[in-house]
Amino acid sequence: MIAELVSSALGLALYLNTLSADFCYDDSRAIKTNQDLLPETPWTHIFYNDFWGTLLTHSGSHKSYRPLCTLSFRLNHAIGGLNPWSYHLVNVLLHAAVTGLFTNFSKILLGDGYWTFMAGLMFASHPIHTEAVAGIVGRADVGASFFFLLSLLCYMKHCSTRGSSARTWGWFLGTGMCAGCSMLWKEQGVTVLAVSAVYDIFVFHRLKMKQILPTIYKRKNLSLFLSISLLTFWGTSLLGARLYWMGNKPPSFSNSDNPAADSDSLLARTLTFFYLPTKNLWLLLCPDTLSFDWSMDAVPLLKTISDWRNLHTVAFYTGLLLLAYYGLKSPSLGRECNGKSVTNGKQNANGHSCHSEVEYGNSEIKSSFASKVENGIRNNASQRTQLPSTENIVVLSLSLLIIPFVPATNLFFYVGFVIAERVLYIPSMGFCLLITVGARALYVKVQKRFLKSLIFYATAALIVFYGLKTAIRNGDWQNEEMLYRSGIKVNPAKAWGNLGNVLKSQSKISEAESAYRNALYYRSNMADMLYNLGLLLQENSRFAEALHYYKLAIGSRPTLASAYLNTGIILMNQGKTEEARRTFLKCSEIPDENLKDPHAHKSSVTSCLYNLGKLYHEQGHYEDALSVYKEAIQKMPRQFAPQSLYNMMGEAYMRLSMLPEAEHWYMESLRSKTDHIPAHLTYGKLLALTGRKSEAEKFFLKAIELDPTKGNCYMHYGQFLLEEARLIEAAEMAKKAAELDSTEFDVVFNAAHMLRQASLNEAAEKYYDLAARLRPNYPAALMNLGAILHLNGRLQKAEANYLRALQLKPDDIITQSNLRKLWNIMEKQGLKTSKT
Repeated sequence: MIAELVSSALGLALYLNTLSADFCYDDSRAIKTNQDLLPETPWTHIFYNDFWGTLLTHSGSHKSYRPLCTLSFRLNHAIGGLNPWSYHLVNVLLHAAVTGLFTNFSKILLGDGYWTFMAGLMFASHPIHTEAVAGIVGRADVGASFFFLLSLLCYMKHCSTRGSSARTWGWFLGTGMCAGCSMLWKEQGVTVLAVSAVYDIFVFHRLKMKQILPTIYKRKNLSLFLSISLLTFWGTSLLGARLYWMGNKPPSFSNSDNPAADSDSLLARTLTFFYLPTKNLWLLLCPDTLSFDWSMDAVPLLKTISDWRNLHTVAFYTGLLLLAYYGLKSPSLGRECNGKSVTNGKQNANGHSCHSEVEYGNSEIKSSFASKVENGIRNNASQRTQLPSTENIVVLSLSLLIIPFVPATNLFFYVGFVIAERVLYIPSMGFCLLITVGARALYVKVQKRFLKSLIFYATAALIVFYGLKTAIRNGDWQNEEMLYRSGIKVNPAKAWGNLGNVLKSQSKISEAESAYRNALYYRSNMADMLYNLGLLLQENSRFAEALHYYKLAIGSRPTLASAYLNTGIILMNQGKTEEARRTFLKCSEIPDENLKDPHAHKSSVTSCLYNLGKLYHEQGHYEDALSVYKEAIQKMPRQFAPQSLYNMMGEAYMRLSMLPEAEHWYMESLRSKTDHIPAHLTYGKLLALTGRKSEAEKFFLKAIELDPTKGNCYMHYGQFLLEEARLIEAAEMAKKAAELDSTEFDVVFNAAHMLRQASLNEAAEKYYDLAARLRPNYPAALMNLGAILHLNGRLQKAEANYLRALQLKPDDIITQSNLRKLWNIMEKQGLKTSKT
């Protein structure tokens, strides 16, 4: 147990500096915005949705079915909410547990010596694990690895007790259950069944390739045949069930996720897909350059035979074939065991007993873990001390390295990434075992003590370097800004774009704009970056530029509903109501098929319909507005906040004098968000209209209490007080409203009205003047300013404002009438008028 505890302790210690880290990258979508984690969402939804909260059968689903991982996130959320500390703690503890299991697994293969320590410490410290452990969504890989190892250890127990204990099938049941759990943590977990078969055939029974078919044909060792058949049946059943559950359709990905899969060139696809495993192996061997994302152009396509990287591919597959040949060739009479030289079953140094596996004639194939007579030498060593040969361990290591990685090779279906470091968490077990057994073989082969020490200390130094790199890399995962800056070298387009979002959230507007433009320099057709830049410009009142980038975003991705939404809002604010109406309508008709995030799309479509309804409402088309609002309610997703939509429904019914319906929707708005200020104000107006004055006043006062800095609340309360003939109080509310929202035309304009109605004409003049300056080309503002100046005796100024209002709206009857009255007064007083 010492090796397991020490290795686990190292795995724990190396990742303690991640406990203070924030949510990063994919954590936002998988945790912060995933509705399946919320207590109000039925927990059973987890088993029908993918890892990101999208219905598994939806055409845009990622098809990543990992309910046990999502369930662990939900438990985290129930205990600690959105405090990232508890999420990171679970990841670190899981990694420590996996490290302990892997060390125990290595001990079965390598014995209870220092090479087992080496394997465990190497796995604990390997930097390729940082994304899986420091990134919270990597828990899927770590959790899958935990059950992967449990399944494999159960199967090893099944093999060692087969034929001698009734509990052997209990161990097999454990194998199947743990394999199923591993797959429900992450898809590649099911590959443990294939690794188990490799262990049984090539390690436990030590068969060579040429011996497999004769064994099956001659029905030798039926227990082996039965076990492998059951593994095959269970694996096929799990895969079939998973395919059925996800709708019998593979996922679809954008071309930026996996450019090679989208390439029209068969040669480019073939060369690139053959090269990618080489790149992954290099990351395992020398994890010097790591990145949070390897999509887009992080690994350029291999388009020609002359690309020098093809040499790496050839070298990789040549080495792989040589290793496989070494592991599967006919065994020699001399071999080593746990670092000690062995010949013909007799160990020439103290340690674990082993034996040669050469058999002659038609002798029956027997388990290496059974006591037997071989080559005339009787071996009575206990099962516990029997160890497999180096060749056997090489075969098992290769299976651990290759088989769990096969789903990521694009061999059977295209995947949504080029390279994903966390996918290498399970294959790294095979890598660590392979490096360790290779170092051990060299250690045994060399004779000089100096060389033995050199090999041992070189392996130890590698572990130290891996540990240092892990600790440093964990620092990059402390927050998103550090993570994205660290990825600029590998994937500049994605890193700059995401960094722009972070800088924008920090109110570093100019830096964020530069980051977005840097991202577009490397990849000019990124719809998300074009949209994000447009949004930044819109929020800084650079509307013409924002419209330009929204148009480019829509051109790059015609289904980007959020770009249509913001385009429509800008057009509506610019008074281009017909263009805005067409934009909102087009957005509302975009289907959510094959979209990566259908929930976000539905939210944007709902917002488009909401704004279209507001447009109709402002034009006085209340029935049209109601129709659009009802469509929005039908289409809105679960995570959409409906309070504003419900409130506008109430407003429309109010204008149509359908007061019971209006009251119903105002109450719905308040039920969905109890502190929604607009609903307090509009419901207060309805209560006042229906004679429930005291209740109405409570809602107005509650709105002010919720946000004392909002002038609009004082304005509505002032109007109520004015209707109640509480003029002094109304005037105070009007002044307060105008002072707080002195740049809001509607608030200032209405405050001036209230002051005039309270006969406070001097104060009213001040705010009418301010309103006219806020909207110098608005006829009503100029006419009302002229009227108050008229009342206050400032006749020439009044005339100037009346004339300006008539220039903007020549047919306004009220302004014409007021101007004639003004001229009569001016003529009586002998003042010069523009008429004369």
